Amino acid sequence: MAHLLDTSTLTAPLPPVVLEVGELFDAAGHELSLVGGPVRDLFLGRMSPDLDFTTSADPDQTLAVIKRWADAYWEIGRAFGTIGLRKDGFQIEITTYRAEAYDPASRNPTVAFGTSLEDDLLRRDFTINAMALRLPSLELVDPFGGVRDLHAGLLRTPGTPSSSFSDDPLRMMRAARFVSQLGVTVAPEVSDAMTSMAERISIISAERVRDELTKLIRGAAPDAGIDLMVDSGLADHVLPEVAALRLETDEHHRHKDVYQHSLTVLRQACALETDDDGPVPGPDVVLRFAALLHDIGKPATRKFEPGGAVSFRHHDAVGAKLVTRRLRALRFDNDTIKSIARLVELHMRFYGYGETGWSDSAVRRYVNDAGPLLERLHRLTRSDVTTRNRRKAERLAFAYDDLEERIAALAEQEELASIRPDLDGEQIMVLLGIRPGPVVGRAYRFLLEERMDHGPHEPADAETKLRRWWSEQPESQENL
Repeated sequence: MAHLLDTSTLTAPLPPVVLEVGELFDAAGHELSLVGGPVRDLFLGRMSPDLDFTTSADPDQTLAVIKRWADAYWEIGRAFGTIGLRKDGFQIEITTYRAEAYDPASRNPTVAFGTSLEDDLLRRDFTINAMALRLPSLELVDPFGGVRDLHAGLLRTPGTPSSSFSDDPLRMMRAARFVSQLGVTVAPEVSDAMTSMAERISIISAERVRDELTKLIRGAAPDAGIDLMVDSGLADHVLPEVAALRLETDEHHRHKDVYQHSLTVLRQACALETDDDGPVPGPDVVLRFAALLHDIGKPATRKFEPGGAVSFRHHDAVGAKLVTRRLRALRFDNDTIKSIARLVELHMRFYGYGETGWSDSAVRRYVNDAGPLLERLHRLTRSDVTTRNRRKAERLAFAYDDLEERIAALAEQEELASIRPDLDGEQIMVLLGIRPGPVVGRAYRFLLEERMDHGPHEPADAETKLRRWWSEQPESQENL
């Protein structure tokens, strides 16, 4: 199906750069079309700074057309028929018509250049991405009903789903990502193919899976994308710890559905993110993954107590270890792994405050242990309240309000964000007459504990306490 597009009906403007490059290729005798996500986004009222085009020109011919026009260009994707460039603030990729397939046992695509736009569209992942805008004529090419499916909020494949997912199993992850990002639902035949072929995701590199998962978690409805992964069986291979949260519920041992609870916590954490000027600008990948994974230690620690109660002792510590192991397997960077694992480890800490109240020392330790993650920990802890008992929810919210007020009050008096001993390492060595070594570290930790327990000291008081501590150390006697 092809017809001239009335651009006045679009809710997103067509950037001038699109028509400019179309006219250049037309003048050189080559076909060029805007394709995929940028065309879809025109109908969704948005325009990305990344533009994708497909062309009848081979890479050499493409280079000849754009060399003088582009602000900069590169040939990193040349082997796949892709030339990249930058123009007027847009990142542009121009790819030769192609056909692409995966060897059933390989992670890497086999690329062959195609001969027509329609054949190129057939090999794309979903109908909503298999639309093109011929340039410069502005003819919309939509052979598989992408506009119709977009309006219906339905995710279908141009060909059979099994063929599409066999070509590139990562497309199953992409389906879950689009559910999260676009609010669409998958067609029944797509869902069936995902379920029957879920194991095929194991041939895809961890890095590619990680990138799709990150895009999913950053979406408007990440809980819906995760739910599709779990229902289809994809999560059994990508996030098995999340799939394992679907604990059996029996009527005798009544307990919360941990899986549904985790999805609720994820939704609530997203709602507590701030705008760009706030302390936790959304979408925040660390907070969202921590919300999703905070209870993954529960299946391993579940215990049925006398009387029918269920306990999950130390699931926070166990969960932090499982988070580290899973995110390492998915090739996340170390800083992200440490941050998410630390939030999971700390997510139960507040409940001691709600039950017994804390000393100023305990509040300082809470802030110090959270470090730069404190604002995220505030939001994770609040999100973790999913009880339907209104009085209990109000009691917990009041307790956390009180804790935050105490943190703010102490912060006015002390530098809570960067609690350090009242004397630094150099001062400790001069005062005690010692050289660098383990003893300095022990003295530093002693002063840090004093700072935590009693707040800031005057230098003279800190020196007195350090000398008293030093007199009790065996090393001080060796210097006599």
